[in-house]
Amino acid sequence: MAVTSLAFRTVRTIRRYPMLGYSQVSLCAVAVEKSIYSAEYQRLCAVLRELRREAGLTQVQVAAELDVPQSFVSKYESGERRLDVIELRHVAKALGVPVRVVLERLGE
Repeated sequence: MAVTSLAFRTVRTIRRYPMLGYSQVSLCAVAVEKSIYSAEYQRLCAVLRELRREAGLTQVQVAAELDVPQSFVSKYESGERRLDVIELRHVAKALGVPVRVVLERLGE
């Protein structure tokens, strides 16, 4: 069973009625499902784990560089915790690679 969270984004729709001489703008919130167990996110976790191992680093060493507990590294590598973009940048730096390399590996 996948654990999911919902994010909301706003959709703006414009309906034009030129014959009647007006336009109508409507906004609605749409729920977007975000799974931490998606295939893409699991691939990112695997890439980060591979890069750490290639750098010859342990989870403890990466955690020390990030100034976080070792469990933080374990959780993002296992997919239990989702990284935001800023955290990904810090992790990449701790692994000694630019974010570009992480994204290139992800696309392979």
